Amino acid sequence: SRICQLTGKRPITGNNVSHSNRKTKRRFLPNLFKKRFFIPETEEWVTLKVSSTALRNINKLGIYAYLKKLERKGVDTGVKL
Repeated sequence: SRICQLTGKRPITGNNVSHSNRKTKRRFLPNLFKKRFFIPETEEWVTLKVSSTALRNINKLGIYAYLKKLERKGVDTGVKL
């Protein structure tokens, strides 16, 4: 499943449009990475499938703060804090 565990980004559908304006269906896939993170507050490693947007947010806020923020919003990340 190509779904970001933190942002919920998933494939969307659209069209390939040729020069002659002919349209065929295609999928736009999210930019996903399987990445391990160390959470110093809980002293454990977690492996997450995250999008590049989520990685940028983690770099900006820190993994623990970002997971806490998502928890407050009610997003199920699958990580116990």
